[in-house]
Amino acid sequence: MRSLLFVPGDSERKMEKGLASGADVLLLDLEDSVSLPNKEAARALTACLLRTAAKDGPRLFVRVNDLRSGFTDADLAAVMPAAPAGIMLPKAVGLRDVEQLATKLRVHEAEHGLEDGGTQILPIITETPAAVLAAIGWSGRHARMVGLTWGAEDLSAEIGVERTRTEDGALTDVFRLARAVTVLAAAASEVAAIDTVFVDFRDDAALRRECENAARDGFTGKMAIHPGQVAAINEAFTPSAEALAHARSVVDAFAAAGNPGVVGIDGKMFDRPHLKRAQRLLGRVAPTG
Repeated sequence: MRSLLFVPGDSERKMEKGLASGADVLLLDLEDSVSLPNKEAARALTACLLRTAAKDGPRLFVRVNDLRSGFTDADLAAVMPAAPAGIMLPKAVGLRDVEQLATKLRVHEAEHGLEDGGTQILPIITETPAAVLAAIGWSGRHARMVGLTWGAEDLSAEIGVERTRTEDGALTDVFRLARAVTVLAAAASEVAAIDTVFVDFRDDAALRRECENAARDGFTGKMAIHPGQVAAINEAFTPSAEALAHARSVVDAFAAAGNPGVVGIDGKMFDRPHLKRAQRLLGRVAPTG
């Protein structure tokens, strides 16, 4: 999952553009981008797309409304018969929210003849102050959880900040913290760390810089709000041939030496953390069944 593109669940036109965008995942949104009067229509249109979209296109996730909204059950009742690949859970406060959603999904899977445990979950873990403070509890992988991501806009509204970035575009301290705890929580949970959206979709250069910084810091993908952002995100989060070749050389060197604590490659010493990083990189491009 390099690129995850948000698409409003009530816009057939934007859904069609999303399908052609090259994104790895479409996030069909029933939450923030859909007004209250349009919720029911969005559920129906989203379910229709889930049923009719080509199987060789992007994976289709649905962002439902959060568990405290009162809308989650209606969202799931509408889309689960159409078998989405996953559910994005906004405003998740700790692993207990994932477990609550997983229980609901299991009931729907049983009712509609879907694979037990087949619907994945992607939580957004920083959209409330309580969620940020609870991030320390994200450890130990849940079987359904495919990654963790973060968001700034809802958190900024909850706190009442004037802006999330400084004049030069850097995140302010609160949002740097939210970003950092997401990377750490994802690593502790052994799932992918997905960076938040970059809202200025016309600034390609700034988007590329942000992608590069995210990849440097351990994120393996990024959410998008416009199809025009997808190509840059895919490029930034696709490991280079050089990086893959180096990772393979590290893994091969350890295997050839009988998996010791340290090996030498071209006059440089590599220890077990280097091996783990190499294995993680190769795992991102490993073929799946």
